[in-house]
Amino acid sequence: MAKYLLLKHYRGAPAPANDVPMDQWTPEEISAHVQYMQDFADRLEKTGEFVDGQALAPEGAWVRYDGEGRPPVTDGPFAETKDLIAGWMVIDVDSYDRAVELAGELSAAPGAGGTPIHEWLEVRPFLAEPPTITE
Repeated sequence: MAKYLLLKHYRGAPAPANDVPMDQWTPEEISAHVQYMQDFADRLEKTGEFVDGQALAPEGAWVRYDGEGRPPVTDGPFAETKDLIAGWMVIDVDSYDRAVELAGELSAAPGAGGTPIHEWLEVRPFLAEPPTITE
């Protein structure tokens, strides 16, 4: 088993698919979308493939260390919508192919009009072991 992070971005869908921003969905459409994701997570929990997942608020800032005794430097809110992460899910699956299969299924969550949004998801494997350092 290998762990993968599925990152849901605020990128939206390809324009011909269902590229209606969530702030333009009806309350019923939002509820259907959230329910789809919950049902997906519940199903994966039963198969032992679900580890954790959370939705994230769009607010945020970049933060970095600025030297001893100095406050952290912040830059935010995020500059571009494509940089925002809407949420994440950690899965523990047998293969990369299974991770991609599940990400594709999650991408089909309903949006405006109840049709799949074809949302982009980023699939990232967890680092299994530290890189080997040779001198």
